[in-house]
Amino acid sequence: MAEKVAEEATVDVSIPERTSIPSGGDNSVWADVSPLLESACKDLRDGELIHGDNFNLFAAMSALEIMDPKMDSGIVCKYYSIDEAIENGAAPVPISFNKTVDVQCTIDIMDHLLACEATWHKGHLLAQTVFSCIYLLRPDRTSSHALLHSYCRVIRATCKAVMSVVSDARTHEEEDLFMMSYGLPLDGDGDEKCLTLLNSVEETISRQFRTCKAPSSRRRVLEDIEPLQTNLDLEEGYCKALLCRLRFRKHFYHVLTSMRRPQGRGLELARKHIATCISELDYIYKSSEFLRSSACGTCEDGIEDRTTASGCQPIGFDASLNCRLSAPTPPRAIKILSWKKAIEYFVKLLHDLDIICSYSLDPSLEGVLQFVVQFQKSQPDLVARAHLQLLLVQDGKLYGRDSMFAVITRAAALPEVTKNHDLQKNEYIVQLGQLVINMLKILCTNAAWQRRKLGKMLQDWRVIYVQLELAFRKEFGEVLSIPDDENVYMKIFQHILLWVEEQTYWIAFRFLILGFELELYSPSEYCMVYWYIYVVLIKLSEKTHLKMAARNDTGKRKGKKKRDSPKDVAREYRIPPAVLFLQCQICLVEGLTMMLAALRNEHMIVQSRNPFNTEQERFTQHFELLQKACIPDHISYHSFKESTTYARFSTLVMYNYFKDAQRIAKEAKSSFSNDPNKLAELRRIEQVAEHNNIALNVISQVGALDPTLKASFEFSHHPYFATAVVKRS
Repeated sequence: MAEKVAEEATVDVSIPERTSIPSGGDNSVWADVSPLLESACKDLRDGELIHGDNFNLFAAMSALEIMDPKMDSGIVCKYYSIDEAIENGAAPVPISFNKTVDVQCTIDIMDHLLACEATWHKGHLLAQTVFSCIYLLRPDRTSSHALLHSYCRVIRATCKAVMSVVSDARTHEEEDLFMMSYGLPLDGDGDEKCLTLLNSVEETISRQFRTCKAPSSRRRVLEDIEPLQTNLDLEEGYCKALLCRLRFRKHFYHVLTSMRRPQGRGLELARKHIATCISELDYIYKSSEFLRSSACGTCEDGIEDRTTASGCQPIGFDASLNCRLSAPTPPRAIKILSWKKAIEYFVKLLHDLDIICSYSLDPSLEGVLQFVVQFQKSQPDLVARAHLQLLLVQDGKLYGRDSMFAVITRAAALPEVTKNHDLQKNEYIVQLGQLVINMLKILCTNAAWQRRKLGKMLQDWRVIYVQLELAFRKEFGEVLSIPDDENVYMKIFQHILLWVEEQTYWIAFRFLILGFELELYSPSEYCMVYWYIYVVLIKLSEKTHLKMAARNDTGKRKGKKKRDSPKDVAREYRIPPAVLFLQCQICLVEGLTMMLAALRNEHMIVQSRNPFNTEQERFTQHFELLQKACIPDHISYHSFKESTTYARFSTLVMYNYFKDAQRIAKEAKSSFSNDPNKLAELRRIEQVAEHNNIALNVISQVGALDPTLKASFEFSHHPYFATAVVKRS
């Protein structure tokens, strides 16, 4: 019979007509179809598919794969329910009747939970990380174990606080999995009193620690205090290990709650708790030597990959348990961060939070933007960025205290009379305030999300500019036509539109340089990218200069001071430091553009041909969002080609852009003596300009005589201004 089935299978693979899988009733008959499938596979050639009336490609792609650990949640489950896991002794309470082993295992649970928490912060599921701990899934079971019970409560409270921050900031859109709790017991009864219970346990262990440290004469008085475990030689070490872990948990929870206080009122207090947290993490790290030496359990083979300080496998965890209990939880196993990497993560997180807490809450928008951009250079993780966003934007106000109209008034250098002006009720001014809020929120997201959102936002800024211009002309048309230098409406009109344009070009510049951080540009595209940065910076410099000139004009009229001396006239026409800084960048990117174009035109750079799209298509792909927003006006691929087609080294040497960049950078340094970030940026620009100037001289002198000379570019001195490296091929 089997031979007949096999013979039929090799000739024609037919699928029985069946509308659905039979139900599991008493009349169901299950048959082994493995031989049929094996013979069908042998008969199929590469590229062929089985197709039946009720089985096609769509059905195959939609089918569930059984027996695959990555797809089938049932295949990897050790237990089918929490109760079954508990009945089988997966999470005993107490962990051991041997008190020494009980303390050791409790510390292992604490360490593994720390590693799970760091893994969750990195974007994995709560169900597969922190709540893979069975003790957390059944909170009431640990009530008889004060140490474990207090720690589990503060862990739940901390997770809830972190989720609240990320949810309120809406930065969880970057990591969709972060907020999915799937009905996990985050809200345990009595968790609001977690610190009270933790303090009580900490005090008990502190008394025992003082007993260990006390001299023998005083120790007799304290003998009534019950030790943690039976081996008195290890008592002091275990007390230290537990205290630093409990204190870290307590102060970290205080950090989260202090930073949520409105208008930044809890930042100073949060800094004190952050300093304590970092200190306790150092003690936790140092405790690993003692815990490894005193471990009596089964240690993991890979020391670097262990999730506990002792190297032992923790008790009470099952990552696959929630796969069956929570349908959306993916069955695919994840790798928990090692204990060492978890500590490194929390140290960096605390340093990032400390930077936020030390921020002076600058009321100027320019200062806010500079701080956020500088903060993002350290690549902070989701939790730190969420805290920054909530600090900046509270109740639709900057820091929860300054209205967006007041922020715009300062940024656009509007006259004082506009503070209580009815202009703030204008619907387009209200929309402009909302755009500023959205921009601040976007700047607090990760680089990829930030670039995508900034690109889309450019059109909104362009549209609001047109709407404001039309609204002003419609509402104040007659007043604006009055040729009066003291016309307040004219000043408001000019200042706001100038500032909107300046801000639009700042966003465009930020959008372009983020492409370097995300490695979106290939070396063959650097020329067009630097050219586009150049035209954007030209416009940004122009608008910034006009805005500052208007601000100075307002200041002069307000002071009513006569400037008759030549010194005053010279001071009046001095280029503002912010414009000098932009001019320095303009010279550098113009030099890079012309250098790259000359290398391409004289075939001195290795060009990789792209078989999939042309240079014009790549230009469109990179700058489509800028082109749609007409930033800048009348700029296209043909403009780029016209600017770079005739670039040659003979003309580059005559007018050296890199020397100009060096000169302006040296001149601008004196204006930024109190701004270490700007000074550091100017020094980096100087280095890039200096190295590129040397490379330019080498190429212009030797390049024509040595055809093997080739140039490449690297980012060794600056994250987005490239440095030329000249070598023989």
